[in-house]
Amino acid sequence: MPTSIRIPTPLRKLTGEREVIEAEGATVGAVLDAANQAYPGLKNRICDDSGNIRRFVNVYLNDEDIRYLDNLGTAVKDGDEVSIIPAVAGG
Repeated sequence: MPTSIRIPTPLRKLTGEREVIEAEGATVGAVLDAANQAYPGLKNRICDDSGNIRRFVNVYLNDEDIRYLDNLGTAVKDGDEVSIIPAVAGG
């Protein structure tokens, strides 16, 4: 069973306006790589040139920030959900 990926509104133009897409992989990084194969440019908006999650983007696996887990190496299992959430600034 593939992993569900929740896409924020600003990135939906890359996914044909889909709110949720699916991809397979053993880690969050592999899932994002697979999603990028299906939707080119998606990972470039999430990761910087070094391959790290951009500082203004938060990625969650089942409601847990992957920065506090194993980052892109965080293992995923069937039925997991990855959420991509852009940081919100303001004051």
